[in-house]
Amino acid sequence: MTIGEMSRRTGVAPSALRFYEELGLIASVRTGGNQRRYPRHMLRRVSLIAVAKRLGLPLSDVQQAFGDVPLDRTPSHEEWQRASRQWKRRLEERRRGLEKLEQELTGCIGCGCLSMKACALLNPDDALGEGGAGARRLEPDDGDSPDAP
Repeated sequence: MTIGEMSRRTGVAPSALRFYEELGLIASVRTGGNQRRYPRHMLRRVSLIAVAKRLGLPLSDVQQAFGDVPLDRTPSHEEWQRASRQWKRRLEERRRGLEKLEQELTGCIGCGCLSMKACALLNPDDALGEGGAGARRLEPDDGDSPDAP
């Protein structure tokens, strides 16, 4: 199918399809006129990428989950099952991280102290600031966080 057909069927913009192809998440073949043609089995991949985006999963997680799913042929049921199990593990890790963040935020918001001294319990010596700007607690715990066992 053409890039326009793929876009209409999946709701994913052609520019995003080209980007996913650059990342190796999907693949097309080229016609003699250098136009992209997507095999039908790419529909599932593109749809799953769209789901991952809605869940807030980074494309690097999608790349890992799709690592063993072939691009050049229709994947077997077992290949999709392996990808599904890996994806489920990633979602479970993310869920645990969000639950931990929710507990921490509930305590912090509920406290209302606005005290850097009291909040130092969750971030001693501003250790999270050493990792740069942004929401550090949203990232999976790699053992380097100040509250790691």
